Parts: sequence; structure tokens; C-alpha cells
Amino acid sequence: MWALAGFWGLVAGGALLIGAAFAYFVHVPQRLIAGVMAFGSGVLISALSFELMDEAFRQGGFDSTAIGFLGGATVYTAVNWLLEKRGAKHRKRSGGHQPSEQEHAGSGLAIAVGALLDGVPESIVIGLSMLNGGAVSRVAVIAIFLSNIPEGLSSAAGMKKAGRSAGYIFGIWAGIALTSGIAALVGYTVFQGFSDEVIAATTAVAAGAILAMLADTMIPEAFEVAHNFAGLITVTGFLAAFVLSKLGG
Repeated sequence: MWALAGFWGLVAGGALLIGAAFAYFVHVPQRLIAGVMAFGSGVLISALSFELMDEAFRQGGFDSTAIGFLGGATVYTAVNWLLEKRGAKHRKRSGGHQPSEQEHAGSGLAIAVGALLDGVPESIVIGLSMLNGGAVSRVAVIAIFLSNIPEGLSSAAGMKKAGRSAGYIFGIWAGIALTSGIAALVGYTVFQGFSDEVIAATTAVAAGAILAMLADTMIPEAFEVAHNFAGLITVTGFLAAFVLSKLGG
């Protein structure tokens, strides 16, 4: 079971490499990238609402869920603020926003750490979903997979424009994909002996971190280029994941 948890985390994280490959080898228009980012944002908002928060509330009650949710958003925001100071502010931007290493020394490492910060909470959730009955949440895996493609796509496009090498770009996303598998494995193995309240709070922590990440990184990128269409595309992504969650149930 622990190997299966790691496998599903690796599958979801592997979508980052798919998105990065498209950005590096295919010329993807900015408006298309923005649209895909908006769709992915809607998918994740739906998943954290109906899969993560709802499950956390059922398992641990309101207190554990609320504390975890706010805690996850607070920790993410604090770490993200520190990374911004080191040059990782625009790590998910596909345009010419990302600084090169010459423009901001250390920004490459900050971007790598930022990508790790964005991906780990999602992957832990995959492992946690297997604690009840051993079956992975298909909705969570599909939602994270679908949202990871635009994340990798947009960020890799920005990295390429900042002059970063193919080895750097694919090295980051391969590393994050591998870490995603490890995080899912940890979510399954480490939390088996914990109480329902702790598991619920951890799930809510991931949900809070994901929502903060969306507001800080993915949604601004989508709106900057897609403008008035960003809202409609986001709603479409939300509806797609919502339907998926109901069909899965």
C-alpha cells in the first residue's frame, strides 16, 4: 500500500514534467497558457472544497479543520513571502517576469524551493486519502494531475524566457515529481497511527496552502493575460472537477 501511495503521488507529480515539456519544445501562446492556468485553478478550488475540506470536517470536526486550514495558509504565505525576497515571486509566470541568475543571484534556488512548496501539500493529500479503506481518491489524483500540467507549463515557459537551461528546468520538475511520490508515501505511512483529528487538520493544512498558492500565483497569471475570460474558464474547471467528484462518489 505504501508503494501504491508513492506511485499515485508520482503520477500526479509527473504532470509537471508534461507541462514543462510542452513549454520547452512547443511554442504555446500566452493566452492559451493563461486559459489553462485558469482551468487548473478552478479544478483545484473544487477539489479542495469538496474533497479536502469536506473530508476533513467529516473526520475531525470544525475545530481541527479550521485550525489546519488557517495554519496551512499562514505557513504557506510566510514561506512564500521569504522566497519572493530571494527572487521567486514570479515562479509561475510564463512571461518575462522571472529574473535570471545574473539579475538576481540565488533566484534559481528560490524558484526551485518555491516549486517544492507548491507541490508537496497536494501530494500529501493523496497519501492521506488512502488511510480510509486503502483506496486512493481518484478525484484528488485527477484534479492534482490536471492542475499540475498548467503549473509546469507556465513556470517552465517563464524559466526558458529567463535564460535557464533545459537541464535546470527538467531537473527541477523531475525532482518535484519524485518528491511528490515521496510526499504521498509519507502521507500514507506516517499518519497511520495518528488520530482522526490530526489527519483532518493535516488535510485542512494542505487545503489552506493550496488555496493560498492559487490566490498568490496561478490566478494572477491567468487574469493578467486572459482578463475577462479568466473567470469563466475558472468556473468551467471548477464544474469539471465538481462533476468528477460526484461521479466518483
